[in-house]
Amino acid sequence: MGRGRRNRHKDRNFAQKRRAKENKWDEKAPRKHYEDIVRENAEFEKYYKLQKICPDEEWTAFMTSIRKNLPTAFRITGSKSESRALLGIVKGKFFKDCLLNPTQPDGENLKNDEDGEEWYPDELAWQLQLTRKVIRRSEAYFRLHNFLISETNCGNISRQEVVSMIPPLLLDIKPHHKVLDMCAAPGSKTAQLIEFLHAEDGKVPTGFVIANDVDNNRCYMLVHQAKRLNSPCIIITNHDAAVMPNFTVTDKDGSPSMLKFDRVLCDVPCSGDGTLRKNPDIWLKWNTANGNNLHGIQSRILRRGTEMLTVGGRLVYSTCSLNPLENEAVIYRLLVESEGAVQLVDVSSQLPGLKYIHGLSHWLPTSRDLVGYESYDDVPEKWQTQIRPQMFPPTPQNATKYNLHRCIRILPHQQDTGGFFVAVIEKLRPLPWESAAKNTGTSDSGDGIQGDDKDTASEEKLPWGPQRKKRKIHGYKEDPFVFFTEDEPLWPSIRDFYGIDSQLHATCLLTRCKEGKKKNIYFTSPAVRDIIINNQDKIKKYEAMTCAFRLAQEGLHSICPYIGPKRRIKVSKDDLIKLLTCENPKFPPETSSMDAATQEQLSSIDAGSCILVYEGEGDASGDGTVPSLSLTMVGWRGTKSVRAYVPVNDCIHYLRLCGADVSKFEKNKFIKTDSKNGDSMENKDEEEAEKTGESSTEVVGTD
Repeated sequence: MGRGRRNRHKDRNFAQKRRAKENKWDEKAPRKHYEDIVRENAEFEKYYKLQKICPDEEWTAFMTSIRKNLPTAFRITGSKSESRALLGIVKGKFFKDCLLNPTQPDGENLKNDEDGEEWYPDELAWQLQLTRKVIRRSEAYFRLHNFLISETNCGNISRQEVVSMIPPLLLDIKPHHKVLDMCAAPGSKTAQLIEFLHAEDGKVPTGFVIANDVDNNRCYMLVHQAKRLNSPCIIITNHDAAVMPNFTVTDKDGSPSMLKFDRVLCDVPCSGDGTLRKNPDIWLKWNTANGNNLHGIQSRILRRGTEMLTVGGRLVYSTCSLNPLENEAVIYRLLVESEGAVQLVDVSSQLPGLKYIHGLSHWLPTSRDLVGYESYDDVPEKWQTQIRPQMFPPTPQNATKYNLHRCIRILPHQQDTGGFFVAVIEKLRPLPWESAAKNTGTSDSGDGIQGDDKDTASEEKLPWGPQRKKRKIHGYKEDPFVFFTEDEPLWPSIRDFYGIDSQLHATCLLTRCKEGKKKNIYFTSPAVRDIIINNQDKIKKYEAMTCAFRLAQEGLHSICPYIGPKRRIKVSKDDLIKLLTCENPKFPPETSSMDAATQEQLSSIDAGSCILVYEGEGDASGDGTVPSLSLTMVGWRGTKSVRAYVPVNDCIHYLRLCGADVSKFEKNKFIKTDSKNGDSMENKDEEEAEKTGESSTEVVGTD
């Protein structure tokens, strides 16, 4: 009899469960091709008719537009002189030479819009009546395609949906502003923030941008975006935005203080049904529960962003969702809880020519079965975990005082874009719970946040409301940030060789290693340096290592005789097989999963490169004899894990010697064939590798 659901995976630790989940996702069936998706969803239409997000007379146009593919849009970036020059090229060479073709290759009429988006400053935002597919696959537009790719790679153009350009515009950023982007990846809006910060050519801004994202992999995408902009005024952090920690900075008098931001962008996670034109697979999985389930986290991120905003500062809340439960309901909830400390700002004059619908003052929280409810008392018990009291709109008598009409909802048919929602909030005074925290000597840090929509009666009651248990700051480890000192020996030669002005202080230069040769030197603004220096405890970095260099497997046999016993780890056969069969280098075996003897050895050495040694029996030979083996390979001792750095071919060799199962590494070249000439795909891959000189060798484990 199988285990009950509750106890089925009780013997797994957290890391094992996470790895199992990753593997399960990898086994998902491939997504349906976009062209094969039927762009219909009866629940979608019924729900939004019920919410009245679109006037009845425009409903047909709304649905017709949202079923079409999204046109290509881009934004010209860079310095004023370069952007003007590039704008001239765009308006001349490419729009006149490339877009005079009267029809698209698929027969659709081509509308040439040569005026750009009139609401975007200096004609720097453009939308073409061409889809990405048409530009990519049509010979008629290959020059335009090449232009967009090359200029995007150089950072002179940003491929960005038109409506997503709006939130940074409404923040009204100046070069001295301290800006926080709470959910920044993939980084197109962050790039805009940096551009506005550098509005004065040739000057390093006194302000800065902190771009945060909860996903570590997406943070590296942010790094890629930021590199193209060459700004010394950006910091990328990896935190859950809902519990974003406070930052410490140095005041003018030299005393430490809590950083408050002049501008905050909350482009929160959402159901994304405003992106149906570019993500048609949403048609297949859309339902009302998506928005209901996101309301809580959206509200917590907005609340935390408002806490980190300075009095008099401006916050922009935005989603690519049409759902009022993710939009107006989140804004209304903050307005109620803040008790007049924040207000919505009328920004209609900042976007001349932009067409939009005013925010709603009434909406219907709806259960999964598409039944709407006027009050929480009407909600059946089975839906009360999905529909919460805070989701309901204000009464008609109170609706006017909250000015929800100042919110902006952009519908796809209004100017041939995606759907979007934006609200601009101004902070008038400290939030009620901030004042209470100050009076009691308690910090409003992101380590604890107000309870979510679920019952919090059992939680400790603090002056400003129920609080969650204090959370530790988790994150991926990074190399250290080591700033130059005033007496850095490398600096005089660099300074004198390039004739660097004395206004550039050596203390604003940093490297990413404490020992060994400094391969790269980075420049930061004084404000960025101050934040890094004052918040070292919030930076996850690799532990200091005696040696920053890693052994290489290909040279191990030559150097191994000269290496003493300190960095040698003797492993059992079971441990060796476990290390060599690890399929996901992101999740290597944890130290705690090794044999007790191996754990004891690992605990006695610092993190870094090591030698894994196996001495024992091998696989039984054909005559029954069992040979003895002595194997050495490069390993890495992490903080909580251990891995083997072994090429795949060597890995198979070692496993075979140990008598382990290697069937998963074997490929039958006759299974997959090229239908045109009968050659196996494996042979074709090998031939291509020989032509290009590339090796197919892979490594088990990465830095």
